Amino acid sequence: MRDAIDLGLHPTNHTDFNVVPIDQLFVVWSAVTRTRRDGQVIGADQRVTPHEALRAITIDAARQYFEEDRKGSITTGKLADFVILDADPTSVAPHAIRDITVIETIKAGTTIYRTADA
Repeated sequence: MRDAIDLGLHPTNHTDFNVVPIDQLFVVWSAVTRTRRDGQVIGADQRVTPHEALRAITIDAARQYFEEDRKGSITTGKLADFVILDADPTSVAPHAIRDITVIETIKAGTTIYRTADA
């Protein structure tokens, strides 16, 4: 992703559902740290910032699907799709990103998931 971003492209990032569980924070963590589950770093020069990794699963993903006019960012007139997290992925240590918990998920302005603790 680093090379693509540096070239001015807008890459997206996702998970292959049948290979690993759907966990967008894990996707962000892996793009930021480039660390395998066994701790080995692969392609350290391709690391991206947490902001860039979040953009790849939100704004740029919506753009790739030609849905940027209604999805991808919290902007007046767009669908109210977002999550509330227990920590800020842009301010925690990179390796802590995968441990962030989703507190609540809002889709089209309606809560569709909330932790029991919320």
